Amino acid sequence: MFKIKSLLALALSLFTFVAFAGDTLQISQQELLNALENNTEHVVILDVRSEDEFIQGHIAGAINVSYDNVASKLGQLTQYQKSKLVVYCRSGRRAGIAEQVLAENGFTNLRHLTGDMNGWQAANLPVIVGKTVADKKAQ
Repeated sequence: MFKIKSLLALALSLFTFVAFAGDTLQISQQELLNALENNTEHVVILDVRSEDEFIQGHIAGAINVSYDNVASKLGQLTQYQKSKLVVYCRSGRRAGIAEQVLAENGFTNLRHLTGDMNGWQAANLPVIVGKTVADKKAQ
């Protein structure tokens, strides 16, 4: 009986994740690059991978908050609540989890980077390796 309940809970969680992930608007790599270049709107990039992954290569100017710390860092992230917040991870799963937490806490201008970091790197777009003074991290 416990196994059946666990499987049902897992299936419901997966369904909820898939349903929500489809609700977050996508932003293409080129749209993000154009928005950053033209500076026509306030865009904040949120990398929800681990700090080690972030240091190995990230999009310039990205803020690093691991997906499993988003809920505990909401106090620091609320300053970006009115910005267009572009979320990415390596392949999309962790970004979807972070987007759900953010949406449940009043973030309404969320975008999911199409292809995440895998797609960014496959397109040979620039990445920053290591941490620089310009990089930000929600503490």
